[in-house]
Amino acid sequence: MPMLAVLSILHRATGVALSLGAVLLPVVLVAIATGGESYDCVMQCLSAWYGKAMLVGFTFALNYHLCNGIRHLFWDAGYGFDVNAADKSGIAAVVVSILLTAGVWAVACLA
Repeated sequence: MPMLAVLSILHRATGVALSLGAVLLPVVLVAIATGGESYDCVMQCLSAWYGKAMLVGFTFALNYHLCNGIRHLFWDAGYGFDVNAADKSGIAAVVVSILLTAGVWAVACLA
């Protein structure tokens, strides 16, 4: 499959992941509002390996969607349309997203 098709599918998948992940904020807020027992349950799930994996995935989705959105803004301005430039900018978007995700989690783990 061409690189541009893979990146397009990844962009759509991260958009879906962000939509599904947006449900997490109201869940946490409701847990806080309903009391310590509910909040402890939510935090226990988020602190488990699967919760952390979900949060890392959500962070990557946010970063990739941001980087790819910036890439699309350049396309809207008429830059980077040839296949070679589009492939390179796509790879750059993935690499920068991975680096941003690692940076966010490095800071989060140090705090």
